[in-house]
Amino acid sequence: MLGLLVIFFIGKYFYELAQKYNKNKWLYAILGIVVYYAAGAVLGVTLGLADIVFGLNIDWDNSIGLNLLGLPAGIVADYGFFYFLRKKWKNEFTVPEDEIMKIGESLDETKY
Repeated sequence: MLGLLVIFFIGKYFYELAQKYNKNKWLYAILGIVVYYAAGAVLGVTLGLADIVFGLNIDWDNSIGLNLLGLPAGIVADYGFFYFLRKKWKNEFTVPEDEIMKIGESLDETKY
């Protein structure tokens, strides 16, 4: 149940971010969820390799413990991706000027 709530809110925040900057809303909502699961998968592979190399004797049957380890990894990865997109889009975003107010001005006045 916790996983469904996390997925819902991740999708919601990425959807709203894309909507704010006029990007493809559903693409970035789904991409945020994919990043969440990819971070959990990377953590799982890293733990598996560390268990093989260093002999950590991780209990792989304890799925609750592994899910609780993957939860913060996914959230941190999504926060980093969200911050990256917000910063990138904020720099690219330009507010459209109201050109109706410029009707009748000479070209010299609009340059300054």
